[in-house]
Amino acid sequence: MLFNSLHFLVFFPIVIGLYYGLPPRWRNLLLLLASYYFYMSWRAAYAILLLATTLLDYYSGYRMSQLPTKRARRPWLYLSLASNLGTLFIFKYFNFFRDAALQLAEALHLPHAAVPAFGLLLPVGVSFYTFQSVGYIVDVYQGRLEAERNFGRFALFVAFFPQLVAGPIERGGHMLPQFRRRHKFDYARIVSGLRLMAWGLFKKVVVADRLALLVNPVFNNPRQHPEGPLLVLATLAFTFQIYGDFSGYTDLARGAARVLGFDFNLNFRQPYQSASVPEFWRRWHISLSSWFRDYLYIPLGGSRVAPLRAYGNLLAVFLISGLWHGANWTFLVWGGLHGLYLVLSTWARPAREWLAQRTGLAAHPGLRRGLGVGITFVLVAYAWIFFRANSLSDALFISRHLFSGWQLSGRAVGTLLLDFSQHYRPELAVAAFGVGLMLLVEYFGSRRSPQAWVMAQPFVLRWVGYLSLTLLILYLGIFNSTSFIYFQF
Repeated sequence: MLFNSLHFLVFFPIVIGLYYGLPPRWRNLLLLLASYYFYMSWRAAYAILLLATTLLDYYSGYRMSQLPTKRARRPWLYLSLASNLGTLFIFKYFNFFRDAALQLAEALHLPHAAVPAFGLLLPVGVSFYTFQSVGYIVDVYQGRLEAERNFGRFALFVAFFPQLVAGPIERGGHMLPQFRRRHKFDYARIVSGLRLMAWGLFKKVVVADRLALLVNPVFNNPRQHPEGPLLVLATLAFTFQIYGDFSGYTDLARGAARVLGFDFNLNFRQPYQSASVPEFWRRWHISLSSWFRDYLYIPLGGSRVAPLRAYGNLLAVFLISGLWHGANWTFLVWGGLHGLYLVLSTWARPAREWLAQRTGLAAHPGLRRGLGVGITFVLVAYAWIFFRANSLSDALFISRHLFSGWQLSGRAVGTLLLDFSQHYRPELAVAAFGVGLMLLVEYFGSRRSPQAWVMAQPFVLRWVGYLSLTLLILYLGIFNSTSFIYFQF
């Protein structure tokens, strides 16, 4: 069931009505049943794996809570990690590593057995709920969190439908206490949640799905469009498509949870306003980047070790982050690029400060930040090529041809772009409008809470805005139940 589908449009109001109509003691059970129904609407068999993960991690956490030392708790930690990460490996990575091992053996002329590939369908959202459950287990093991004794409450923590299939990846310490509270009907809160959902839907169906009509023809057939201007246009379009798609999903998830009385952590904070790649990762997919920081980077030693080892830790974390996104060399290269960006950013910090002093940029912080934002945007956009490309060869082809065709006159380049977009001119105009509005709203939102700004407006003006946004969605949105990009992870 997609947030941008008719199915969800019927499902969600029914859940809201039942939730606030039932006595508080039955509400968590309703949400649990609704969450499993939501998940099983893709494929009923998925629920078996979700339930198995829930049962094992609930029992592992419960047993660890009865043991006084980390040493005694360690076998249960290992059991949980082996089960969760093993499940991810079998469903998501086995065929990738099998193919890589066979190719290596053939290249080195080594004898090898014919290992059959697994024909398993990747369960929707398995990477998200697995990481959420692993985070809970590690927190219990470390003593940072008391194990949840109520099985239904823990099952709801793992399966809560607003963030089940694409995050945000929540922590047990943040969500479990919320499932213990009794949430009263709050009109202002519900309106706030619905407003956030409407904004997320706008970013998905007006911005992301319109941009996809320009992105897909180029990235799916790059050799038919080898001209640099078209490749740059498609890369820029995807840069905003993936942001509109994923941050739109997050807004929908946070808004749906808010309507029901729950708060999710912020997952995006105007990432394309970042003046460096480290800042970008403090603003982009915050729940995942903080998960890798707390559960992988810091345990590896973080930055508290020798510089070379710290750089190795960064590269390792981002290579693993790339693989988390998908079992494909393109994702591995995308993660490696960001790891390299971070290593170079850390290593070159003294040189950047020296250069800023020598050039006078240090005395102009606004200009310096603007330059940093531009450079960071270019680096991030380039890395998105590998994220979106269907294969590594396609990504390398696009990279090699980004600068071809620019020797044409400005008139010729304009004609080339117009010829390409002749079938997409309405989409191009709508997408440009949508991106402009999205960036404008989020630019002002970075200086003041959008919610506070909206509520400070007169009642009539607020509702004119709500109606305008609704009409934009209805008239400019694409409603063909296009899946969210991050559902594939």
